[in-house]
Amino acid sequence: MTMTMAGGMLAFTGSRLDRADHVRADPEALAASMNWRAKLLALDGLMPGLDENNALVWGTLADAPEDAELVFLGLDANENGDAKPCFAAVPPQGDASPRMANPRLWGLMQALSPGDLALYGGARSIVDWHARHRFCAACGGATRIAKGGWQRDCGSCGSQHFPRTDPVTIMLVEYDGKLMLGRGLGWPEGRFSALAGFVEPGESIEEAVAREVFEESGVRVRDVSYIASQPWPFPSQLMLGCHSHADDDALTIDETEMAEINWYTRDEVKAALAGDGSFIAPPPHAIAHHLLSWWISK
Repeated sequence: MTMTMAGGMLAFTGSRLDRADHVRADPEALAASMNWRAKLLALDGLMPGLDENNALVWGTLADAPEDAELVFLGLDANENGDAKPCFAAVPPQGDASPRMANPRLWGLMQALSPGDLALYGGARSIVDWHARHRFCAACGGATRIAKGGWQRDCGSCGSQHFPRTDPVTIMLVEYDGKLMLGRGLGWPEGRFSALAGFVEPGESIEEAVAREVFEESGVRVRDVSYIASQPWPFPSQLMLGCHSHADDDALTIDETEMAEINWYTRDEVKAALAGDGSFIAPPPHAIAHHLLSWWISK
C-alpha cells in the first residue's frame, strides 16, 4: 500500500512486488522460480542502474556475478497477470557511509518513478544487510543465505539471523502555534528538519519521542500522536512520524548532536516549503517534508 500525506506520496512506499512468502519459504518453489523468465535487478554495488527512460534496468539470472548470492525480491505481475520472479545479487561490500555522502545517488533517486524508487529501496536494504552480515554474531562462523535471502543461517552453531529494521522516531514539537526544528552537527547552513532519534530497547514510540526531544532540546513534551511511517534504506530504518505538544519553549540544546534548534511560525514553515523561507526545508523524498506539509494544512 502506498502511503500519502499532505505533501504527496511518501518516497520508498508502494512497491509493486508481491513478496510471495509461499515461494521464498518453499525451497522447491524457490528453485523452480530461478528460471529463464526470472529478472535480475541491475546494481552497480548498491547503486541502481537506469535506462534512457530513467527506469530500473533488469537483466536475467545469467547476468549475475559468478558465485553471487541471490535474494528473491518477489513476484512482479504485468497487466496480463503474468508474474515474473525478481532477484538481486548481494554485492561484495555493504555501505557504511553517511546517507548524504553520495550526491550521484540522490540524483538517480530523484529520477526514478515512485514505484521504481520503492522497489529499489527495498532491494538496497536487503542486499546491503547481506553484504554486512556474512558472519555469525553468536560464534563468528560463516553464514549462508536462506529463505530466498530473508534469512541467514550459521553453518557452525545453527543460529538464524534475520534482516533488521531499525525504528526511528521523527517528531514535530508544537508550542503556542510554533514548531521546533533543528539543524544537526555537520548539516549545511540553513538546513532544518524535525528532531529524530532511534527507539531504544524497552521503549514505546511515545517514550522515545519524549526522551529524544528532551535530550536534544531540553523541552518536555506530551500528547504524542502517530502520523505516518516511511521505510528509509540508509541502511534500513523505519521512520515513525509523530506530533507532540511542548509544555514551554525554553531550549537547552545538546551541542554534541545539534548545531541549532529554533521555533518557527506556520508562515515561516510554509515559506520554507515553497523554497522562499528563512531556512531550507527537508527535501520532498524525506518524511520530514511531508510532516511539515501536514502541519501547515491541519
